[in-house]
Amino acid sequence: MKLLLHLSIFFTILFISLPSSHSSSSNDKNALLEIKKALNNPPLLSSWNPQTDFCTSWTGVECTNGRVTALTISSGEISGQIPVQIGDLDGLRTLDFSYLTHLTGNIPHTITKLKNLDLLRLKQTNLSGSIPDYISELKSVTFLDLSFNQFTGPIPGSISQMPKLEALQINDNKLTGSIPNSFGSFVGNVPNLYLFNNKLSGKVPESLSKYDFNAVDLSGNGFTGDGSMFFGRNKTTIRVNLSRNMFEFDLSKVKFARSIVSLDLSHNKIFGKFPRELSKLRLEFFNVSYNHLCGKIPSGGLLQTFEPSAFSHNLCLCGTPLKAC
Repeated sequence: MKLLLHLSIFFTILFISLPSSHSSSSNDKNALLEIKKALNNPPLLSSWNPQTDFCTSWTGVECTNGRVTALTISSGEISGQIPVQIGDLDGLRTLDFSYLTHLTGNIPHTITKLKNLDLLRLKQTNLSGSIPDYISELKSVTFLDLSFNQFTGPIPGSISQMPKLEALQINDNKLTGSIPNSFGSFVGNVPNLYLFNNKLSGKVPESLSKYDFNAVDLSGNGFTGDGSMFFGRNKTTIRVNLSRNMFEFDLSKVKFARSIVSLDLSHNKIFGKFPRELSKLRLEFFNVSYNHLCGKIPSGGLLQTFEPSAFSHNLCLCGTPLKAC
């Protein structure tokens, strides 16, 4: 009797669960077909045939246990906007719409339904308008790439509320304003910051000095004031690019992490003398040209291996690889 009872419960659970799984898979297929329709049935998605298995036969679609977990639409003739039906693919972990120069509009609010999303890449499209505040509702995202678009307006301070964010790439847009003060209080990881080639300006919040960034690139903006908060002897920073701004600080007072391998401070208003510890770094790339530096370049280490152009157009730098002092 107990055996019959257990079998009855088992098959009841199985009967209930199977339609649910099938229903979710069917919903995914319908959502994909709606997305194709919203994008005007482009040739790039010609393999999206309702008669075939979307998990194994459809371009750019990846599945796990019958659910769509990755959607990559890249490098094709796609016109229109990101379909709102994207939010119906609630099992997505990766969403990548890249190199689609005719993809226009903004990021639809329905994207916030993607609670499992880990990677969001909307790169080199023609998306425009402001980066929406609701992007921060994607609490599972670790990698956010909105680079090479036409986004304008300020950086949303709410991005600091994304607890798992490890890399923020919003470079090569038309963003304005300054770095939000809220970036001094990330709720989770300290992400790599790629903000280069925008129209950002103002001073960098001093509160960022407490963070140990792995990589920072603020180049090609209009930042002013002190940029030395990204350095520190006990940090583990690897790459820093502050070039082509208007930063103004005394280089001789900066303490550099031994971990730095790439340092670009060119085209600023940085002054002072070379700290000797720069000669102790294992630099692979180095440029301090077009500043207001003075004094002798420390000998030893790798500094003398760089071209004179990496030191040129300063006030009065001398020593190898420049002229003798």
